[in-house]
Amino acid sequence: MKKTTIRKYARLIARVGANIQKGQPVRIFINADQFEFATVLTDECYKAGAAKVEIDWDWQPVTKLNYRYQSVKTLSKVDEWQEARLKQMTEELPCRIYIISDDPDGLKGVNPDKMQRVKMARCKITKPYRDAIENLHQWTIAAVPSYAWAKKVFPDMKKNAAYEKLWQEILASVRVTDDNDPFEAWRQHNENFIERCNWLNSRKFDYLEYHSSNGTDFKCSLLPQGHWCGGGETTKQGVYFNPNLPTEEIFTSPVKGKCEGTLVSTKPLSYDGQLIENFSFTFKDGRVISHTAEKGDDILEKMISMDDGARMLGELALIPCDSPINNTGILFYETLFDENASCHVALGMGFNDAVDGFMDMTNDECKALGINDSSIHVDFMIGAPDMTITGYKDGKATPIFVNGNWAF
Repeated sequence: MKKTTIRKYARLIARVGANIQKGQPVRIFINADQFEFATVLTDECYKAGAAKVEIDWDWQPVTKLNYRYQSVKTLSKVDEWQEARLKQMTEELPCRIYIISDDPDGLKGVNPDKMQRVKMARCKITKPYRDAIENLHQWTIAAVPSYAWAKKVFPDMKKNAAYEKLWQEILASVRVTDDNDPFEAWRQHNENFIERCNWLNSRKFDYLEYHSSNGTDFKCSLLPQGHWCGGGETTKQGVYFNPNLPTEEIFTSPVKGKCEGTLVSTKPLSYDGQLIENFSFTFKDGRVISHTAEKGDDILEKMISMDDGARMLGELALIPCDSPINNTGILFYETLFDENASCHVALGMGFNDAVDGFMDMTNDECKALGINDSSIHVDFMIGAPDMTITGYKDGKATPIFVNGNWAF
């Protein structure tokens, strides 16, 4: 892959993804083996105006060793310096940039019960800080390939060829080529989102129904004060940014605790470095009452037991089957990509910015209107080629999706 194209991608992350403002601090979260990309990205952050750039390094094999050898008590402890860093984040409001490159099977073998207990304990300390910066700063998630991830996606290729192929697919998904202007491509992409959102928001649907032949049969109520979002978002300070690179979704947050029926997954889910395959959830009175999975059912149970909100939905997202990522025919084993190839929903935390007037509301006020609250937000894919999604307003039905694609 050309170094100039990789730099163009790093520039896109800094200026279109995070949209770093002059004098703003930046925190980059990235794996240690991606030090070369981290260097390029740091340079582009400074060129975009960052006052300082700090890097939080991670390395999945070490994380796995920590879970193997450390006690739950040790893993669960949030040290004073770590909490001080969280407090600093609420004061400085840095851009946060997350670069994904993990092996989808990298934490295979880790005890899911141990992992859950650790996450629950740490979330008690960390979640209030996360809530405190809601809608106050820019953040973005992007990806670069690793050899282990590339071999998972392209198992029949040699290591170097798979790595190069994954680079090509990642760059194509974020509209970066050797000779194009990705800034202009994203400007047009965001304009298309606005058109779709305006149509959906003008209908003010009371609820949606989902049906497909694989067993999905589901109904979910929408917030009267809610709206659909897509593409870029705007902070309370008026800074426009793109939180996901790539993105093809238009989404909203449904009413907490008001859905019924069954949702069947159509792609595997990589959760905490472990794969869950061929699974489904059944909801009653807004909560998951049962689930099945051919692989990873125990992990599902740990996931939805994180807290009270983990059994309820926080997001509904619409993506047509005829979308760029889905048309590649590639299973990425990474939610950032696979969720953008398929309609999906998310268990756990909802989005305050899906509420009308959220800019002038507190986090508690948004939650009081019906936005779900949780320490998790886990997307899983439900889109299918024969899926129909119908919106209802005052009993009148309006097709939204027919045979897996937009009906308008």
